Amino acid sequence: MNREDSVIAWLRRRQSGGGLGLPGDDAAVLGSGASARALTADQQIAGVHVPADLDPTVWARRLLAVNLSDLAAMGAAPEAALLTLAVPDGYPVRRFLGAAVAACRKAGIPLVGGDLASSPTMVTTMTLVGRRQRRGRWVDRSAAASGDALWVGGTLGLSAVGQRWVARGARLSANRVTLPPEPTLPPMQQTAVRHAVRRHLAPNPQLALGGWLARRRRAAAIDLSDGLALDLARLMRESRVGAVIDAEALPIAPEVFELAPSLGQQALHLALGGGEDYVLLFTLPPRVRVPAEFGAIRIGRVTENAGIRLEYESALRPLEPAGWDHLTAL
Repeated sequence: MNREDSVIAWLRRRQSGGGLGLPGDDAAVLGSGASARALTADQQIAGVHVPADLDPTVWARRLLAVNLSDLAAMGAAPEAALLTLAVPDGYPVRRFLGAAVAACRKAGIPLVGGDLASSPTMVTTMTLVGRRQRRGRWVDRSAAASGDALWVGGTLGLSAVGQRWVARGARLSANRVTLPPEPTLPPMQQTAVRHAVRRHLAPNPQLALGGWLARRRRAAAIDLSDGLALDLARLMRESRVGAVIDAEALPIAPEVFELAPSLGQQALHLALGGGEDYVLLFTLPPRVRVPAEFGAIRIGRVTENAGIRLEYESALRPLEPAGWDHLTAL
């Protein structure tokens, strides 16, 4: 268990009650019946999650998207947003706020409040309120059962490639990706890098898929923010089951195979532990099929025995829960 999960486990032992709303799920559910609401909060910090010179419009959209992804994993429909900004002197606050309002409007929700403060480092935090889907239920991490099929809602590894190129100086601004002058890449690889940077800086939360899951009789889900291996371990731990992943079934983006060698990485490792894919990882009873429109891929199965194993080259091997640990530097 990494340090972040250890802290969350410590906090949960000090909470009273049970059911939804405990730390460790994608959102907390407060209340019951028609009045129940899902609450989630996420932050983006300069130099930690995004570069300090990131275009304010891209930053604002990304902040909303990562929060919407948490609501998607709960099967919730977004209802309202609050925004907290701590900005350095001279930062274009109005441009950021204008982009945030526009992004919220596009998502069909109002920006209803928040806070502004001065800070030597840019820190942005958004809180979203979500409601239960009509004729739906809340989706959490505890409903997986042995024999269930394991699905992922989209391709893996491309955001991790994009993050490495952003660290090298690639940027997204006004829907245009600019690449650093070095190293020089062939045109085909430049196109692949631009796709990766867009995937990293402009994720697309899977709200429609989350809504569909909410209308199933039973489903468990988590959004892939910290890496498939790590987030799968969290999902299985909450359901007290294990899983087997078929390595050959993993929907690794083609650009990952193309660009991984130049990064000194293996495509499979980027797909399993790269993080920030922001697609849903979910389980369903084995006979349930996901509509093709969602682009989901079946990648494995849930097992009765705890632990995660990877089926690779006709052999089963333990899969360590590698991924992003938000407290690793503390």
